[in-house]
Amino acid sequence: MFKKIREDIAIVFERDPAARSTVEVLTTYPGVHAVLIHRVAHAFWGIKLYWLGRFISHIGRLFTGIEIHPGATIGRRVFIDHGMGVVIGETAIIEDDCTLYHGVTLGGTSWNKGKRHPTLKQGVVVGAGAKILGPITIGRGAKIGSNAVVVKDVPAKATAVGIPARIVEEEGQTKQKSAVQLPAFNAYAVGRDETDPMYKHLDQLMIAIKKQNQTIERLEGQIKSLKPPTNEDLKLAKAFSHKKKASK
Repeated sequence: MFKKIREDIAIVFERDPAARSTVEVLTTYPGVHAVLIHRVAHAFWGIKLYWLGRFISHIGRLFTGIEIHPGATIGRRVFIDHGMGVVIGETAIIEDDCTLYHGVTLGGTSWNKGKRHPTLKQGVVVGAGAKILGPITIGRGAKIGSNAVVVKDVPAKATAVGIPARIVEEEGQTKQKSAVQLPAFNAYAVGRDETDPMYKHLDQLMIAIKKQNQTIERLEGQIKSLKPPTNEDLKLAKAFSHKKKASK
């Protein structure tokens, strides 16, 4: 327990350049407070003192603005940055080295008593305001963009953005070494490409429509530039028509 607490404090210095001292982290970081309180609440929950576990987690919510159900499983070196508005459900599992920013929800989508909340594998980074819903799995080292709504599994080392979330980036895993190492940490889960794939498709469609409209305008201009038939042309056409009928 105490080793985990020391790691929870130490990880802040790796992921937040604003941290200056251990005293500052212990006294002014609500994300650290929330995780420490959860460690205690989860211990009571584990020995079936459910009311006491819930009451301790409720006190933690009052002090930090972060709601973590005592039944949730949180691994080592998990960092909740800023933290206000974070909600973590009862059957959620957060593995080691994950980072969550403010406004994140790990929520359930069913009334079932079983597993109904997400599982975050090691090294996942979840941007501010993201919602991860249902008993889905976010793969090892994946990134969830700010305000994304994730309702399906996300592969390892992928980046998901948008509503509903879509995969926009996957880091290469050709080398055996990459299967062991986690991707470099990205604050707020910012990746190389944050553009929603659906937006990209719509943008391409708009470009195609613009080109089509330009072609239509050019053809209309060419049609308008044509000279109207003269009376002589009409007489010749009429005579040709009569001659064709007579030949039949």
